[in-house]
Amino acid sequence: MTADFARDQFAARLIAVAEATEAMLDSLLQPHCLPGEKDRPTRLLDAMRYAALGGGKRLRPFLLVETARLFGLEDEGVLRAACALEMIHCYSLVHDDLPAMDDDDLRRGRPTVHKAFDEAAAILAGDGLLTYAFDIVADAPTHDDPTVRADLTLMLARAAGLGGMVGGQALDLEAEGRKTPHEAGFVALMQAMKTGALLLCAVEAGARMGGADAKQKAALSRYGSALGAAFQVADDILDAEGDEQALGKRAGKDADRNKATLVAALGLPEARKKRDALAQQAIHALEDGRFGARAAILVEAARFTVNRKS
Repeated sequence: MTADFARDQFAARLIAVAEATEAMLDSLLQPHCLPGEKDRPTRLLDAMRYAALGGGKRLRPFLLVETARLFGLEDEGVLRAACALEMIHCYSLVHDDLPAMDDDDLRRGRPTVHKAFDEAAAILAGDGLLTYAFDIVADAPTHDDPTVRADLTLMLARAAGLGGMVGGQALDLEAEGRKTPHEAGFVALMQAMKTGALLLCAVEAGARMGGADAKQKAALSRYGSALGAAFQVADDILDAEGDEQALGKRAGKDADRNKATLVAALGLPEARKKRDALAQQAIHALEDGRFGARAAILVEAARFTVNRKS
């Protein structure tokens, strides 16, 4: 397989999964009630749909879908699990953008949820997306084995919660007030929680649904950890030198707010080296797993992570 062909395949799959994710999210976020629900308030549903639909690379769903596909599993249940993970990601963006957190007015090139609606609607929309994610993975259509559904629920909770994304966000906010320089070790831990945990969860959830054996799971976990770290370093670099129009959000805010980033800790040249080394670690992990040509698209995902412009 040539490098150009692999890149083309990756690009096509990224678009296909994004479109499928969009369609599934649209289907899940409809006005009709599920058993046990009494009503779906219109304005709240509108805010949830605004937060979840109409944008983004859908990298987390892509990683879950493509990892499951590595084992020959492609079905609606995998896409449902991918959408649950994406709902958690979208909820985190809604809450991160709030004035009490990162205080952003722009997301994906349009007003953030609290600007398009109001702060209360944004908080509730985030709450609704987070809770709905667990509804989806716990429900029978996601997988016919209740043990797998329970495992997915636990994985999402651990990745999104106190020791994962939420804990990482807390460390990030605490770091803004520090007067001393941010140490690279602290930054790496914070980013592994805030950003890396959900990206790793995407890969590990796909492996669990696909029936990976212990050696394959270990290799994929190393891949997901390295890719998640590379993604965040790339994000830090983009914030420092990226184009605001391409990013779809305000650039340069990390330095303005004394954010704990590897760019601040290491400088741009060393941060670029770290980003590229992490991408290579991810690729080597796939080689260790002996997936061969089947993993070509996941290899390209690691390369895309460091080469993206937004």
